[in-house]
Amino acid sequence: MLKDEIAACCKALKLSRNLVENCDKIEAQSHEEYLLKLLRLELEHRDASRKDRLLKNAGSYTIKTFAGYIFDEIKLPQGLTPQDLKDCKFLEEKKNLILYGNVGTGKTHLATAIGVEACKKGFNVKFFRTAALVNRLVEARKGGELSGLLKQLSKPDLLICDEWGYVPLDREGAQLLFQVISDCYERRSVVITTNLEFSRWASIFYDEQMTAAMIDRLIHHSYLLIFDGQSYWMRQSLMRQLS
Repeated sequence: MLKDEIAACCKALKLSRNLVENCDKIEAQSHEEYLLKLLRLELEHRDASRKDRLLKNAGSYTIKTFAGYIFDEIKLPQGLTPQDLKDCKFLEEKKNLILYGNVGTGKTHLATAIGVEACKKGFNVKFFRTAALVNRLVEARKGGELSGLLKQLSKPDLLICDEWGYVPLDREGAQLLFQVISDCYERRSVVITTNLEFSRWASIFYDEQMTAAMIDRLIHHSYLLIFDGQSYWMRQSLMRQLS
């Protein structure tokens, strides 16, 4: 069949089968217009497929979006608006976001929504629980694979570290995390969610000098978002008690 031959040509030229499926759906007044429309559809398909791969490879454990997200109880710094976050403006500026507040106030939801939106815009994103990232770094060093992992971590445009400071780190883990953050400095953006104020970071990372250097690298080009609302889970619990 003719379509089988077209499919074989697409395979040889490393074009998708989407081109075959679209070839009889296009109406055009000339060969040139037909070819142009077909190629445009192929480019749209490739762009959508790439963004799907980016979202899949980001590693977020749930998919959250901005739909219905309320910013009423978040203090945004001057010069940053909810629309800026949705547009991922900070990524273009290679700035960081530090999302600080109590547990259950929507920090992870917002970080995930930003990551999803970044993927849709074609940015490469990696999402980690901070403790899991540190464990991977430690295991990679033990297995002689640290350089390979660090190379992988140098590729994303955005690194999201969720639950920063929830679990104390040993000296080796803290040093490896510092190495990752230092490598991101002024090259890539970092989003951190934490319930720990800066003055308490030394209790997690132990080394005060390294902690100070890490804070310096993170806040030099960053926006601090403060989540001062009540925990979502607490609100739900109170609602059940009052119902």
